[in-house]
Amino acid sequence: MLTPALLVLATVSIFPFLYLIYASLMDFALAMDDPTFAGFRNWVRLVQDPLIIQSWKVTFVYALAGLSLELVLGVGIALLLYATPWGRNIFVTLWMLPIFVAPIVAGLLGWFLLNSSYGLYAWFLQLLGVHIDIFGTVGTALPAVIMIDVWEWTPLITLIVLSGLQSLPSEPLEAAEVDGASYWQKLRYVILPLSSRIIVVALLIRSMDIMRFIDAIFITTAGGPADSTKIIGLRLFDVAFRFMDIGFAAAIGLSMLLVTTLLGKAFITVMYGRE
Repeated sequence: MLTPALLVLATVSIFPFLYLIYASLMDFALAMDDPTFAGFRNWVRLVQDPLIIQSWKVTFVYALAGLSLELVLGVGIALLLYATPWGRNIFVTLWMLPIFVAPIVAGLLGWFLLNSSYGLYAWFLQLLGVHIDIFGTVGTALPAVIMIDVWEWTPLITLIVLSGLQSLPSEPLEAAEVDGASYWQKLRYVILPLSSRIIVVALLIRSMDIMRFIDAIFITTAGGPADSTKIIGLRLFDVAFRFMDIGFAAAIGLSMLLVTTLLGKAFITVMYGRE
C-alpha cells in the first residue's frame, strides 16, 4: 500500500537529487545535447573560485546578522505577547502580517522605502542632511537587505517561541512565585531554560531558509554593488541561468545542501545536548 507514495517521493525528491549529483560531475549546459564527463572539476573549482568564496563570506555575515537580530527581537516580542493580559490575539495577528507577504513583495516594499530617488526613508535621511544611496553603497546595501529580511521573518520566530511559551508547564512558574522570585529571575531560571529547545527549533527553521530566499536581494540590489550583497543562493542563480553553467551550479547547490545539513545537525546536537 505504500508503494504509490514511495514512487511519488522518489519522483519528486530522490531522482532530482541523484540527477543533481550526476550534473555536478558533468560539463553540462542547456545548449549542449551531450554533456561530457568532467570528473571533480566542478568541485575543485568550487573551493578555488574567489567569487564563490566571497559569496560564502557575504552569506555568513548575512545569515549571522539576520539570525541574531531575528532571535533577539523575536524572543523579546514573544515574551511581551506572552505577558500581555488582554488583546493578545489581535496583536499576534497584526504582528504576523509580514509572514504572509511574498518575499519578492517585501523586496519591492524595501525598494520603494529606501530608494534614493523617491524612497520615504531616504527622504527622511535627506531632511536630516544625510545624502546616501542606500542600495548603491557598499557599506549600506548589505545592512539594508538584512533589515528587510528581519522585518519579514522576525514574526516567524515570535510565533514559534510564543507557541512554546504557551505550552510551558505552570507548576515551575507557580513554585517560583511562591518562593518570591522576581520576573527577571523567573525569566532567567525558569522560562528561558524551559523554552530553549523551541528557540533552537525556530533558529533551525530560519537557518535552512535564509540562504535559499534570494527574492528580496534580487529585486533590490541584484547582488550589488560590487557583489557586496551577493549571497551564495544568488550566485547559484547567476551561474545556472545567466552563464548557463549547469554542472558548476549543481555543485554549488549540493554544497549549499551540505552546509544546511551540517547546520541542522549542529542545532539538533545543541537541542538534545549530545553529539
